Amino acid sequence: MSAINLAIVGVGKIVRDQHLPSIAANADFKLVATASRNGTVDGVTAYTSIDDMLDAEPSIDAVSLCMPPQYRYEAAYKALAAGKHVFLEKPPGATLSEVADLEDLATKQGATLFASWHSRYAPAVEATKAFLASAEIKSVHVIWKEDVRHWHPNQEWIWQAGGLGVFDPGINALSIVTHILPKAMFLVAGTLEFPENRDSPIAADLHFRNVDHLPVHAEFDWRQTGKQSWDIVAETAAGQMVLSEGGSKLSVNGELTFSAPEAEYPSLYRRFAELIKAGTSDVDLAPLRHVADAFMLGKRKFVEAFHD
Repeated sequence: MSAINLAIVGVGKIVRDQHLPSIAANADFKLVATASRNGTVDGVTAYTSIDDMLDAEPSIDAVSLCMPPQYRYEAAYKALAAGKHVFLEKPPGATLSEVADLEDLATKQGATLFASWHSRYAPAVEATKAFLASAEIKSVHVIWKEDVRHWHPNQEWIWQAGGLGVFDPGINALSIVTHILPKAMFLVAGTLEFPENRDSPIAADLHFRNVDHLPVHAEFDWRQTGKQSWDIVAETAAGQMVLSEGGSKLSVNGELTFSAPEAEYPSLYRRFAELIKAGTSDVDLAPLRHVADAFMLGKRKFVEAFHD
């Protein structure tokens, strides 16, 4: 099979840091065009809109959509309607109904739709899943706290309705938890903290249960300074398991049992190529459903205004 002609829509920091190196290292893809209002890639034909790009570049096979989620549906619909395969950055959309409609369109068009969850491809996630599959789990505690001023400085879209606020990183934790736990969990209570000048939350405290009443407690906060916290702790009959550093390291009873270099985005593009070659899609909405449930069920608490 010849290389898949790929285009990127929305050239920002995540594209430069993660997508471009991963594409360059993957022989299955050839980057042939970009569409972005502000960013370009050296040596690659650039357009300012997806419409102009699709009209001018009929050889495009696939499109990676990396703009904010509030604007992703329309671009994805246009790409799928044109018969292109589509890679959706996380979260896959601003609403569940948008992504469900895209999945239906992809099926009708015979195109691949990939709702990517990069944190699932952190190096220790599969080892953690294997450990929990054979363990008696007593409780799970998710601590996902970081400094928004460091990771998302002056990104106003993330504070707007549909931008998800603290769930932008929190959904990474949810994507891991929904993958590693043997049984589905469901939200039973939660509190969302909204700065008085923002439309999206800056913190969330969530409580889940599964059918066996396993308690899963998740704490998300964007006000963390100093060391950042991206940990999932499980108390089991075999002892305490800690998946730390965003999924990079697995420890059991204080002993490091698995660690490997980070390779999330290269793994995502390998998966995207596999899906295209197989003629299938991968659209797991479990993490986004939990976020939607939090907005539906969670109590709202207003806190002091936040300013970058």
